[in-house]
Amino acid sequence: MSTVTESVDVNVPICTAYDQWTQFESFPHFMSGVREIRQIDDVHTHWILEIAGQPREFDATITEQHPDERIAWKSDAGPDHAGVITFHRLDDSHTRVTAQMDIDPDGFVENIADKLGVLTHRVKKDMGSFKEFIESRDQETGAWRGNIERPDQIRPDEV
Repeated sequence: MSTVTESVDVNVPICTAYDQWTQFESFPHFMSGVREIRQIDDVHTHWILEIAGQPREFDATITEQHPDERIAWKSDAGPDHAGVITFHRLDDSHTRVTAQMDIDPDGFVENIADKLGVLTHRVKKDMGSFKEFIESRDQETGAWRGNIERPDQIRPDEV
């Protein structure tokens, strides 16, 4: 398993950066290899990727989400990965967005790509593309301000 961490400072308020990141359907605009993401419900997404010219699909679960702070997820099937995006207010109009992902490459091509640093390079490029995407807009494309507690943080009386 590889861990990739990358940060980018964006020239938008924290709420704008966070709100844009909740719009999963917009990810193909700034994430290379992502062809489509469908939000199934508040905590489930379906991803369609292209890796080395091969289509891949998987489902992921949002495991924690707190407005203007963090969004965490894990894959349910397909490529094994998990991650968290955190948002740090630098001042009223600047935000640091940090992506940390644990990725277990699946198959020969993905393992070679991982060893060559392709995954790290891709995350760095995608974070830069997110910066360009959000800074080129007058506002975010939408927002979801819901709160999702980590499964181990849910009290029995809340189920």
